[in-house]
Amino acid sequence: MGTDVHYVDEGAGESTIVMIHGFASSLHTWNDVASAMTRDYRVIRLDLPPFGVTGPLRNAAGAIETTDLPTYRRFFDTFMQVLGIGRATLIGSSLGGLLAWDYAARHRDAVERLVLIDAAGFPLKLPVYIGLFNHAPVRLSAPWCLPESIITGAVRNVYGDACEIAPDLLRRYVEFFHGEGTREAIGKMVPALDFADLDTTVLSTLDVPTLILWGAKDRWIPPEHAAEFTRRIPGARSIMYDGLGHIPMEEAPQRVMQDLQSFLGTPDILRTPVQV
Repeated sequence: MGTDVHYVDEGAGESTIVMIHGFASSLHTWNDVASAMTRDYRVIRLDLPPFGVTGPLRNAAGAIETTDLPTYRRFFDTFMQVLGIGRATLIGSSLGGLLAWDYAARHRDAVERLVLIDAAGFPLKLPVYIGLFNHAPVRLSAPWCLPESIITGAVRNVYGDACEIAPDLLRRYVEFFHGEGTREAIGKMVPALDFADLDTTVLSTLDVPTLILWGAKDRWIPPEHAAEFTRRIPGARSIMYDGLGHIPMEEAPQRVMQDLQSFLGTPDILRTPVQV
């Protein structure tokens, strides 16, 4: 697709895990979880466009493309093909969770296990920090003038406890959001986000061991959506984290890591639903 993609490929296990971050995040959100998993798995994580170091997709003329769901499908399919990943466990957060379950539905034999962390998919009102980009004045001015307080406010909003955010982590979010073309690309992307058009009926046809992880204090995607994913995906297990927000793997990596290790080490035959 003519795009340089920032990704990390580490570990030497026989099984492959691909981690997919959410809106306005980057592969760094997986730092602590990934470092623990590389002892036993090949772990791949990437910066989705238009975020992180990857930045926006551009056409042949250099203009920024709109990153809608069909574009994301083509991008992620191509990424998996280029790296020669025929089968993997997918761990997706928020927007990355949507891409993970959508990929599993379209590539039935390519996903070994599926982990959805505060995943998108069902209709919802966009969080205020994202919905801002549905307003033309914000879209037009954001590439040149977007108060840093909006970015830091959004990051604090995705944590259950904003006091847990390290200053260097907050700075990383700010700097990536000011990447070349990133804010313009987000302005094109947000109006194209329409979860009402997604075919979530395919969830009931998934035949893959699935774990649903969710922060009980998620202010971006309602915790009720965790129950809906669990209900629709046959045999899915669900764990709700008290006190955590939208990105529990970044806010409390040790808690998430423990549950991931337990799930990944469980034989496929033990696929009875569990609600925790």
